[in-house]
Amino acid sequence: MMARLFLAAVGSLYIILALWCSFAPESTSRTVGFTLKPGSGQSEFLTVYGGLELALGIAFLWPLYQKEATVYALFICLVLHGCLVLFRTLGFFLFDGIESSTYSLALGEWVIFLISLGFWIRK
Repeated sequence: MMARLFLAAVGSLYIILALWCSFAPESTSRTVGFTLKPGSGQSEFLTVYGGLELALGIAFLWPLYQKEATVYALFICLVLHGCLVLFRTLGFFLFDGIESSTYSLALGEWVIFLISLGFWIRK
């Protein structure tokens, strides 16, 4: 039950991020350090940040409707956030000039990864 509530919280967060990216792309892209090129850049940001985050939100919310999907959704959450943590950490070593908003994102990714790992180990 706790894993499903955790996944629901993560899924809700991704739905909110998808909406923010879709309806305020200039604000969102500035927050993460992107400059949107008109046309292609805007389309790519909408697709990857809006569409992908919406898909992730739905996947993480799915166990609320189908309890049997909890283990799979938890696995996806663990793998996804493990990869984000890995690449974000590499980025901290490879690049200079990282802003505070990026550190906030990293903290959130680490928290979600570690909680996912805890649930995965307990399953």
